[in-house]
Amino acid sequence: MRAGEGRRIQGTKVLKIGTMDPSPYRRRMRILKAMKTPEFMKSFGWEHHFLIASLGVLLAAMAGIGFWVGSQIQGGVVHQTAAYTALYVSSMVEPKLQALAEGDRLPPEDLAALSALFKDRGIGQHIVAVKVWDKTGKVVYATEAQVIGLVFPIEKKLRRALNGWVASEISAMDRPENAFDADRGRRRLETYSPVRRTGTNEIIAAVEFYQTVDSLERNIEAAQRNSWLIVGIATLVIYGLLAGFVRKASDTLRRQRDELGSQVVQLQNLLKQNAELHERVRRAAQRTAAVNERFLRRISAELHDGPAQDLGYALLRLDRLIPAEESGTEGRMEEGSDFYQVQASLRRGLQEIRAISAGVGLPELENVTLGETIARAVRAHERRTGTQVSLTVGGIPETSPPTVKMTMYRIIQEALSNAYRHADGAGQRVEVTCHQGILALVVSDRGKGFEGVLEADWDEHLGLLGMRERVESLGGDFSIVSEKGVGTEVRAQVPLDGLGEFV
Repeated sequence: MRAGEGRRIQGTKVLKIGTMDPSPYRRRMRILKAMKTPEFMKSFGWEHHFLIASLGVLLAAMAGIGFWVGSQIQGGVVHQTAAYTALYVSSMVEPKLQALAEGDRLPPEDLAALSALFKDRGIGQHIVAVKVWDKTGKVVYATEAQVIGLVFPIEKKLRRALNGWVASEISAMDRPENAFDADRGRRRLETYSPVRRTGTNEIIAAVEFYQTVDSLERNIEAAQRNSWLIVGIATLVIYGLLAGFVRKASDTLRRQRDELGSQVVQLQNLLKQNAELHERVRRAAQRTAAVNERFLRRISAELHDGPAQDLGYALLRLDRLIPAEESGTEGRMEEGSDFYQVQASLRRGLQEIRAISAGVGLPELENVTLGETIARAVRAHERRTGTQVSLTVGGIPETSPPTVKMTMYRIIQEALSNAYRHADGAGQRVEVTCHQGILALVVSDRGKGFEGVLEADWDEHLGLLGMRERVESLGGDFSIVSEKGVGTEVRAQVPLDGLGEFV
């Protein structure tokens, strides 16, 4: 047997693969593909889709309202016609049916009067059949004599009439009691009207009569046509107003979208220009910082080679003027002390100038790493103050722009100086880390702390102002956190991405 041919194995049919029915998933996918939006509608805007959808909704609503109004018109016309006719017929028939209040039969003279009444052209022209029912469902009179005396089940409309209400509908005269009617199967207006005992509200019988509906149906059709016309005109007016509103709103939205697009383009250009200006300002600030460092280095060299050398030479000359110890005059000169006070002042001045020169000038940082720069700043502070500083460095890059190294050195130098000056060097700690291109520096102490210094007051603190300006010139953030009795932290964060190589 060849592969793929159909066969039966133990009552199970094996289908050929080529004729296998598609899975439900594939059938659903084909249906969804068939229901895709037509190509010509893909170019439509939202307003076109809305107008198409609203047109469908309005048409459906118009159809529903039209059918409802038509049915209401038909029901109203039928019931109104039936009510007027029932009132007229009852006024003519009721006097001739009073015998039913005393028995279940009509006397011959009443039957003859009824027959003469319905043969009259004024009534008989539109009323084609009449039946009179007693309260048990028996026909006590009919224009078709064959049904007189027959009993039929009491139906809903007959029951309503026997309860005192007028009931009517357009029917085809196809019920059992219409078996002998000449107009059986034709559309007629069927009306049931109660018959009351004279002078009371007692129901003694019900009269059923059938009217021709030709003129009635013409009136109904005319009224329905008018109602459909009114509904259609109202729908068109509503759709026209809706389309006008949607068009106006669409034009407004399109104009606002164009204006917004133009504003977005302008804003993007402004943001681009702002970014360029910000970058230029930052680079200018970095160049200024580099120039300032060169200027400070020059000042340091000038102080070291100028006033410091002159003061040193002056001290040497003063040393030569001191008399020998054996002369015995040293004690007398100490008593006068002017000479030695001048000498001591010159020595203090030389020390201050040398300290200023060493503090203003930076060591050579160009050929050292960022970690070595940080370590140099810490060691310089330890040598100058004789205190201990805990240093933690982790994850920092080996290379960095010179401006970053200069900024880190200056911030560590100033922050540690403040810690030594205001916290007596207690718990000095420097921590430097780098995460996602952000270099983070924290210099802390465990001094007495303070309640806080507002940024508006930083202009009065040149050290704080200098640290902040150095960090912000590199696009970073600078802050100080202090708590009384706990200590102070100086925090700086500097982005390493995008910094130029400024010397």
